[in-house]
Amino acid sequence: SLVVTLDAGRITDVSGNPEHPYTQGVICGKVHDYAERVYSPLRVLRPLRRVGEKGRGRFEPISWDEAIEEIARRFTEIKARWGAEAILPFSYGGTLGVVQFRAGHPFFHALGASQLDRTICISTAYAGWRATVGMVGGNDSEQMVGADLVILWGINAAYTHINLMTFVKRARGRGAYVVAIDPYRTRTAKQADEHLMVRPGTDTALALGLMHVLIAEGLVDREYIERATLGFDKLAEHVKAYPPERVSDITGIPVERIVGLARRYGSTRASYIRVGIGLSRHDNGGMTCRTLACLPALTGAYAHPAGGALLSTSGSFPLNVAAIERPDLMPKPAPRVINMIHLGRALTDPGLQPPVKALYVYNSNPASVCPNQELVLKGFAREDLFTVVHEQMLTDTTDYADIVLPATTSMEHLDLYRSYGHLYLQLAEPVIPPEGEARSNWEVIRLLARAMGLKDPHFEKSEETLIREALASDDQAVKGITYERLTTERWVRVNVGRPYMPFADGAPTPSGKVEFYSEWMAKQGLPALPTYVPLQEGPENTELHRRYPLQCIVPPNRFFLNSSFSQSELLRKRQKAPIVFLNPEDAATRGIRDGDPVKVWNDRGSARFVAGVTDDTRPGVAVIEGIWWHKFQPGGRGVNVLTSDRVTDLGGGPVFHSNLVEIARLDSA
Repeated sequence: SLVVTLDAGRITDVSGNPEHPYTQGVICGKVHDYAERVYSPLRVLRPLRRVGEKGRGRFEPISWDEAIEEIARRFTEIKARWGAEAILPFSYGGTLGVVQFRAGHPFFHALGASQLDRTICISTAYAGWRATVGMVGGNDSEQMVGADLVILWGINAAYTHINLMTFVKRARGRGAYVVAIDPYRTRTAKQADEHLMVRPGTDTALALGLMHVLIAEGLVDREYIERATLGFDKLAEHVKAYPPERVSDITGIPVERIVGLARRYGSTRASYIRVGIGLSRHDNGGMTCRTLACLPALTGAYAHPAGGALLSTSGSFPLNVAAIERPDLMPKPAPRVINMIHLGRALTDPGLQPPVKALYVYNSNPASVCPNQELVLKGFAREDLFTVVHEQMLTDTTDYADIVLPATTSMEHLDLYRSYGHLYLQLAEPVIPPEGEARSNWEVIRLLARAMGLKDPHFEKSEETLIREALASDDQAVKGITYERLTTERWVRVNVGRPYMPFADGAPTPSGKVEFYSEWMAKQGLPALPTYVPLQEGPENTELHRRYPLQCIVPPNRFFLNSSFSQSELLRKRQKAPIVFLNPEDAATRGIRDGDPVKVWNDRGSARFVAGVTDDTRPGVAVIEGIWWHKFQPGGRGVNVLTSDRVTDLGGGPVFHSNLVEIARLDSA
């Protein structure tokens, strides 16, 4: 929740709202300097048409009428010749409001275009979590203030979830012991009482080692297990295969620290685990999230007001999103589905029928964020691909566009926001008029629908009407939360009661219980019990590991948000440079010193970075934080030329953190 200060109609300051129960006056530096984004010299202020070679980013200004007419004409021609499936929308989380995030869905449904499987962030984590507890939810994170043990597992909250740290610090202030589990010593880990530097992709094994000790030493809540879980006896037998000694070999964590954490966790009912999404971005990421969701069920922490676990609160907001997405507008049979992390494949596969001939991008910067980036850029460079990008900034993706449309920021359009960290619905009204000729996602979709002759009354609705329809859900959790109430109160907590413990007596799974044993997992061809599966691209792949001996993870940095905010000269200066962190042992064997320019590469591509030599990462692990746009990175290639477009075990998500690479000084590369 933000307080925005204006002077003569111009944003001069953005701060956290001290009255909001979760924000409590605290926001990150990125958003504090949001005015720099709104008034950026890279801001797109009017429609543009390409005049130069694709990838060069050279344009001429055109009118909105010309732009819409050209898009409608090209879409119509492509649909007539190749069929509607030759048109592909591409969008994700650049705008997270309930309306603007989904604004394009009804248009492309009605058009019969290819559907996009939006997997790039949460799909794997959510699928794994649901396998154990049936919904994406957990105990309210505000309740962790009363916890005696807080475990931050795979979440660098100091960078990515700063408001969570407010509650962590309050819990610690009243005596809670804070543990961070992360493959490198993050800023969050440095503020914890204990840091377990787990080897990337082995979190499942660590959790199973904890379970082994919990069960072997009787540190479990038998009453909760009998009442609220399924498959304990099978799990108890299964985890005998994960003694601390074996788990230590897998994870790189000493036996005594595995046993110590298990005993502390098992003897603390008021224990709260906050799980990050990043640990799901491995080949085995779905299983990892499923396994972590089992831990509070062993100790009964799900039934403690200050305990439990949380991956996300998304499932606690039962809005009527179908009213916005309108899946009923799709033709039957439904059009094909293309996984967004396979964008490079979709744009370059000569066997794909029909081929993708038009791409409409909004809420995303795929030329920076998609994995297997060299293949993505090869696809974008196709002269026969008609690409439209609706954007706030001149990004790496707009450089390849035929038409660029100016987009509003969250300060300039109306939307409804739910959360993945707390339980408050919020309405955000525009605080300034749109800069230049910028228009919201929904405004542009309405123009395109009219130009394409789509007659459904849905495309005549206002953003306010769509918000009202989204709120008109039959679910008790949003009953009584109206548009009028939100305009007055600004934020309203969903009706889930306090304390919120959704798995205190079971879970919304097929069995009605927290499922240690999952038939659903078995039907996916995966182990029915939590099981550690080594990475496809990790040290266990000995042949590949000989050529590329460093595991490379690509977590967020402090000043960017994926590729958002990379446009900011101010924030780039604060971030200093694209850095690859490596352990002194690995640096010494390669003759690399701190600050040296280096090349990082594998079979997918190579990119240039500055070496950061530090014991904040373990031997054998390289860390590259954040996404610098290609145009701002030395050598013109960013980190995602290194990442693979393989899919994870569940949910079709990306394996961004499962990479093997080699590094060399540039003068010897």
